[in-house]
Amino acid sequence: MTLLTSPAQPLFDEAAGLLDQYRQHYGANPAPDAALEWMREQVSFERMRIYLAQDAVGLCTVATTPAALTLRTVWLVRDLYVRPDARRRGVARALLDQVAEDAREAGAHRLSLQTETSNVRAVELYARDGFHALTDVTVMDRVL
Repeated sequence: MTLLTSPAQPLFDEAAGLLDQYRQHYGANPAPDAALEWMREQVSFERMRIYLAQDAVGLCTVATTPAALTLRTVWLVRDLYVRPDARRRGVARALLDQVAEDAREAGAHRLSLQTETSNVRAVELYARDGFHALTDVTVMDRVL
């Protein structure tokens, strides 16, 4: 597992390629150069942590946000992707486990994520990994 904290790291470009594959998986047009530039910006401004699985077969992006009530942070899994040829081999679980370990070590209050309810495989994976659906929270969105 590699934590990418700088665009200068050797596997950064491979991670950007995986991010673009992830985007395409959800219907976005291919944009490898834009994905690479976006990732560079996110990491350079320390808005995102990027975890890359061994052999660049999967990645997980995480944003940290302040949690005023606990005076700690909440880590948000934003994107989790494993190449189709590497699925069902524990890559996603290994990524989530590493993120959870790093969040604990950093003193985070919570590790959260969201996924489409129709993404049954992801929901099952997250439930097996200890995540549970929140029934007392309403997620709202405003597209700008």
